[in-house]
Amino acid sequence: MLKYYISAVLLLFSSSVLAFGVREKSASEIYENINPAIVAVDSQLTDGISCGTGCIISESGTILTSAHVLEDGNDIIVTMSNGEDYKATLLKRFGENKDIALIKISVPYSLKTVKMGDSAKIKVGDKVLALGNPFGFKGTLTQGIISRIDYSKNRIQTDAAINPGSSGGPLLNSNGEIIGINQAIYNPDNNISNIGIGFATPVNIIKEYLLSIDSN
Repeated sequence: MLKYYISAVLLLFSSSVLAFGVREKSASEIYENINPAIVAVDSQLTDGISCGTGCIISESGTILTSAHVLEDGNDIIVTMSNGEDYKATLLKRFGENKDIALIKISVPYSLKTVKMGDSAKIKVGDKVLALGNPFGFKGTLTQGIISRIDYSKNRIQTDAAINPGSSGGPLLNSNGEIIGINQAIYNPDNNISNIGIGFATPVNIIKEYLLSIDSN
């Protein structure tokens, strides 16, 4: 009887240790870790400035962002989380309807980079975080869940607040990994602000694009 009791206690302890080992990171932990790898992207257009967000994907300064943020602008300025500004050049704009672009800055030091997750593992109801520069408020973190997954259109729907300026920023899982790139909000009444329905491109789609570049 005592042997059985000890075995049960050991099993319970082992389960507790395992659960502790996979503890979800807090939102503040995730923010502190990834914010240095998130930038503001401003593109000078003929009729104003288009503002968005970018994710640093290489230590040498390659940045992933939304193509519609850049539009036809030639003068692209990237602002780091520490406030430093750098002029960026366009490396690649992906094909029609993909709304993804790569830009590059030259910096005298190695940069913090984001970590890509696996969007094939996401489920409706999963907690997510969105990080970006809505309305120019740099380094803004919001929280929500995955509300819906539209497999036919390759879109992740979320109620985490996404607003103008958030495009190109990351949608993160509870481990701080990118599962999508924020792109748009539902806007049925021409209200440009968040109404609780935002969309992100799944990161696995983006990884396929990046691999296609490497193979060429």
